[in-house]
Amino acid sequence: MLLVSSITNLIRMKYICLICILFQHALHAQNNLGSRLKALGSAGTALQDVWTLQQNSAGAANIEQAIFAMGYEQHFLNPELSTQSAVLGIPVNNYVLGLSFQRYGITEYMEQTAGLALSRSFSAALSISLAMKYHQVGIPVYGTGHAISVDAGMQYSLNDKIRLGSYIYNPGRSGIKGLSGSNILSGISVGISYMFSDKVLFISDLNKMLDFGVNIRMGIEYQIIKRFYLRGGLSTNPVMQTGGFGVKFRRFSLDAAVSSHPRLGYSPNLSFSYEF
Repeated sequence: MLLVSSITNLIRMKYICLICILFQHALHAQNNLGSRLKALGSAGTALQDVWTLQQNSAGAANIEQAIFAMGYEQHFLNPELSTQSAVLGIPVNNYVLGLSFQRYGITEYMEQTAGLALSRSFSAALSISLAMKYHQVGIPVYGTGHAISVDAGMQYSLNDKIRLGSYIYNPGRSGIKGLSGSNILSGISVGISYMFSDKVLFISDLNKMLDFGVNIRMGIEYQIIKRFYLRGGLSTNPVMQTGGFGVKFRRFSLDAAVSSHPRLGYSPNLSFSYEF
């Protein structure tokens, strides 16, 4: 029994070390953007979707009906490493109120993030958003830390085919209070989306995190038939390939994706949304 207990403890310590490596520099490293954005290489700065509440919330400014979405991602095919998330977009007069929640971790390490965003379209072309997020990290051995960060974003449509986007996250460089070495991601992202046709969408981001290199993300979405979409994407830092599909039926959407990390392996992602 002592041997089994020791092996179990070693396995859990391996998980803790892996999580700490992933998060010691930036707590948003495993941000779950929903399966559609994940399949598009996580390039969502210039995309319009309720899941942009997890990234550039200006992309939710044109929501006309309340939308609720939930997502689940299992990291590197490890059942103990997963992210659960949910977003809700609600039109209120000329604004869209966005709520988001995300949970990541195991018993020995738990991270939770709750967000409140306010987005508005000032014209048919321009949308602007402001978001506030509450972060909490808990490690039983060391205690619990928390922080509040502020993000801002915008999107501008040049015409019916081209949309530009930009997003700045945590410009105040807020850090987790009470846990040394735990920082919240700070940086800027700019992106473009281009509709080749009414069935083909191309999207790309250039993302720069402070103290890290530039990450170029891009993806393409192809509507094969009326309610079925195929997607593929990639990112450069680290080099990752992504792919997936989506199905829409009336007010319901189901999306699935998988990403491939060169060293850590595959991460499946599943999400759904419902428009009220």
